[in-house]
Amino acid sequence: MPTATVAKVLALTCSEPRGQATHWTGRAMAQASGISLRSVQRIWDAHRLQPHRLRTFKRSNDPAFAEKVEDIVGLYMDPPMHTVVLSIDEKSQIQALDRTQPGLPLKPGKCGTMTHDYKRNGVTTLFAALNVQDGTVLGRCMSQHRHQEFVRFLNAVERAVPAGKLIHAIADNYATHKHPRVRAWLERHPRWVFHFTPTSASWINAVEGFFSALSRRRLRRGVFQSVADLEQAIARYIREHNATSSPFVWTKPANRILAKLARMPEPSE
Repeated sequence: MPTATVAKVLALTCSEPRGQATHWTGRAMAQASGISLRSVQRIWDAHRLQPHRLRTFKRSNDPAFAEKVEDIVGLYMDPPMHTVVLSIDEKSQIQALDRTQPGLPLKPGKCGTMTHDYKRNGVTTLFAALNVQDGTVLGRCMSQHRHQEFVRFLNAVERAVPAGKLIHAIADNYATHKHPRVRAWLERHPRWVFHFTPTSASWINAVEGFFSALSRRRLRRGVFQSVADLEQAIARYIREHNATSSPFVWTKPANRILAKLARMPEPSE
């Protein structure tokens, strides 16, 4: 492939496409550059260009971002002695979806099938606490997502954690976690210390990874005829997870995270 042609394809790919299109497609690039679709694909592969993909991001505007990152990452990488570090959050509005027709199973040469439409059979909320030291998860499904349910869940965690251990709990800034009755509960349980994540920084909450795996591996393709059926499936998944769990490992120290943030351009007003 002539060098000039490759340079033309690269320059066009990194520029805005013609007309109202938001990004280049292989066929549009082939037409614009006068080469075949396969040639365009080879150039893109060689230079790791993927115009069909887009990565989203959100930069936190929390004024205490650096302090909170250093605090939470420090707990992950070097938890204090005689403590339990828990990552706590809720996965709300999990729907019990039943399909309108039975699907077909996977077989050689054909993928499994599932109807695109569904029946809604209710919702549940999963309250979960991931133990960073051993990777186990304590989960409870509840019908509502209020401070009352959160306090009930904290009581369940309190009973499960051995006496004599301090509890460092990492949570996001959802209003339920800061409700006056939750604060009053924390005053009555002095071994608990809450560490709130920076705003727009759910990626630092370890339990989010568990929620992601639960959605991909159990919920997304699941068929549930009732909320009870859904909650039983979630409980079984948690038990299977805990049977083979391993410690949560955070590999990037806080200084590397903050250094990367410093290289990002400041958001425009």
